[in-house]
Amino acid sequence: MFLRHPPLSLSRCLNLLSKRRYITYNTLKLCKRSYSTRNILKLYERGFWADRFPDTNASDLIQELTSSPQTVYSGFDPTADSLHVGNLLVIVALLHCQRAGHNVIALVGGATAQVGDPSGRSSERPLLSSEEVHSNASAIAETLQRIFRNHNEILWNKENKALPELRIVNNSDWYTKLNVVDFLRVAGKNFRLGEMLSRSSVKSRMNSSEGMSFTEFTYQALQAYDWLYLFDKHQCTIQIGGSDQMGNLVAGHDLISRVRNRQVTGLTIPLITNEAGNKFGKSAGNAVWLDGKKTSSFDLYQFFLRTPDAEVEKLLKLLTFYPVGDIGKIMEQHWLNPEKRQAQRKLAEKVTLLVHGHAGLDSARLATDALYGGNPESLVKMTAEEMGVVFKSASSATLMLHPGTSVVKMAMDAGCFLEERDARRIISAGGFYINLSRVNNPDLVLIPGAHILPNDITLLRVGKKNYFLVKWLR
Repeated sequence: MFLRHPPLSLSRCLNLLSKRRYITYNTLKLCKRSYSTRNILKLYERGFWADRFPDTNASDLIQELTSSPQTVYSGFDPTADSLHVGNLLVIVALLHCQRAGHNVIALVGGATAQVGDPSGRSSERPLLSSEEVHSNASAIAETLQRIFRNHNEILWNKENKALPELRIVNNSDWYTKLNVVDFLRVAGKNFRLGEMLSRSSVKSRMNSSEGMSFTEFTYQALQAYDWLYLFDKHQCTIQIGGSDQMGNLVAGHDLISRVRNRQVTGLTIPLITNEAGNKFGKSAGNAVWLDGKKTSSFDLYQFFLRTPDAEVEKLLKLLTFYPVGDIGKIMEQHWLNPEKRQAQRKLAEKVTLLVHGHAGLDSARLATDALYGGNPESLVKMTAEEMGVVFKSASSATLMLHPGTSVVKMAMDAGCFLEERDARRIISAGGFYINLSRVNNPDLVLIPGAHILPNDITLLRVGKKNYFLVKWLR
């Protein structure tokens, strides 16, 4: 049964299941959409599951999910100092598992990041130093904690029972205590080279001009051992990963089956791409990060606000917790006036809340209103730091305020014009703005409170797009 397909009619489902010889009460419940709250397989309605392994005996998995809380994990290799929006779908999948009452583990790959996952790559990753990996791992753990905390405090209904706690582990904790010989004795003898060589991530690299190093080749064995370790220590029976991780999930399943004689399940989520076919949030090499120091809450908000109409419903289902029925209503309202981008606004608000909390969303809204709404009052509410983030591409100057300073004097000192005659001509013609308000008198004397914001910043604009920030010293 392929989970990505919509539910079948009961008669059709009975016919198919009879051929596969596993008709059970729980399987029939799946066909009739009568789900237990713990049945995370229902997320296929939202487009979550690309595939699962093994793909037989769905009724056994449903029985496990509905009878007691299971332990689910996903891995995040700290190859950079921040996660990006492409990682959001895995995080949201873990949050859905947590909401369903299951125990969730986020594994930060402090050891595997030093090896490098070859999946989906045409060349080997540059090796990172131990210090870089340790720093990246700490930053990623903090991001995961923040997102899960925001979800619990803002997006989770407190009247429901308390959510199971997120457990964050780092695989360097066990690999630093495991020598090579022990690893080969416990895990190595249970891998078969034919199976390892058949993985798509390996085959594509083996056929390339660069080939594959032994280091990368061992990655699937290390990830498989991670799952075995979590199975032994935390009874982890489900792993979630991107669709390009299927080979690694199968390796973990096979290892646990051989060593512990226990059935476990791998679930893959689809890889989201944009209209150009690039990985979500990483087009043109400019990743949209989940760390506010790398990508501000304003830029994250704007990224989702610019979602094409053709993609917004899919992302509402995947990245927010709106019920599917509510998303249908949001889209109905959206199509009445698509130019208002109501659906995109809902998406941007919920994702920004999840990643950056109330403060981040408030800041993003203020900045959006100031930059695109032409509202000078929004500038008054922004801090100097927020101004710097929103107008990060603006030229900046630090000036001393002297009594009698005129508009044209400020404009020249701030570097807005090369010649005073050009300044006077453009200002008089109405092409100059102070704090989003047009000023056409070049000899007007600056007035604190009117031309200088309470944060001692003045925002200047020449024409439509050229911004300048003036920081005043008093």
